[in-house]
Amino acid sequence: MKTISLLLVLITIVACKENDKSIKSPVPSTTEQTKVAANYPEALAKVLQAHGGVETWKAQKTLVFNKPTSEVNEVYTIDLQTRKEKVTSGTVVRGFDGENVWVLDPENQFKGDAIFYKNLYFYFYAMPFVLADKGLHYSEVDNLEVEGVSYPGIKITFGDGVGESPKDEYYLYYDDETNQMAWLGYTVTYRTGEKSDKISWIHYNEWTVISGVKLPKSISWHKSEGNKIMEVANTVVFENATLSTNAMDHTYYAKPESAKIAERK
Repeated sequence: MKTISLLLVLITIVACKENDKSIKSPVPSTTEQTKVAANYPEALAKVLQAHGGVETWKAQKTLVFNKPTSEVNEVYTIDLQTRKEKVTSGTVVRGFDGENVWVLDPENQFKGDAIFYKNLYFYFYAMPFVLADKGLHYSEVDNLEVEGVSYPGIKITFGDGVGESPKDEYYLYYDDETNQMAWLGYTVTYRTGEKSDKISWIHYNEWTVISGVKLPKSISWHKSEGNKIMEVANTVVFENATLSTNAMDHTYYAKPESAKIAERK
């Protein structure tokens, strides 16, 4: 009798455990969880994962990189949480303090549009992670054909009031075997405020790993006719990149007393 009673108790325990399993909700995969939480498509989730993962990126607070030119070495420092920025280019220093773009130019050398350049090279450098920002919309797009290779892609547009040019469009294309980003197409509407059909093309063909995140070593703009991509027009190299989980003090990005607030040109 004791043996039978013990057997019945064991059967009851096992049955209860099986019932518990049957009523538990299925646990979504990591990709599914990311997709639901961040509201971006599975294709982009795969690209982000191939570059180190969006959570690894979001854990970082400060990005620093150099963009050398034939005249001067530009040093970029960006707060990844607020997108505050400071760019040192010889005697010229540009910054964004969270509200205003400012320029410190004691020798009157800077002739560009500081507002247009705000976060511009950061955005190109921090691909594909900046395409997981809030306020973006995603849709399917035809594959891009380059020299006999077909690259699947994602079209990215902005919500109303997001960024300086919410009518801009981006097109991310990736290698369907490695899921690594390969091409970026983009339109510019900053000065006109109207949507543009002219797409500029950048090839992302050289990468390096910084603190577990895969970021570009160089990017090349190509000449093009519509979606027909031709020879290289210009290449930009990035050097001495670092990522840190520590943020700079907010005063680092503050407007110096002698700097001027930039105006849109």
